[in-house]
Amino acid sequence: MVRVHSGTPSRRPTNVTLPAQLLEEAKSLDLNISQACEQGIRSAIASIRAQQWLADNRASLEASRQYVEENGLPLADYRNF
Repeated sequence: MVRVHSGTPSRRPTNVTLPAQLLEEAKSLDLNISQACEQGIRSAIASIRAQQWLADNRASLEASRQYVEENGLPLADYRNF
């Protein structure tokens, strides 16, 4: 049998522990808990990756900032605005 990839990522069930009041409010608003958790985790991952990128590139960013401070913007003579 040949399996065809459907293009959807595989999903795995997991247990999440939430404060009771938060869960009750989410249910009262018909919030999809799985989607909300997924969105929150994606947001947290993006935030952490952005912080890591800044930390990893801090020296280069500082060097670039210092260069512009000392020498001005590269190609500034060619700017039309």
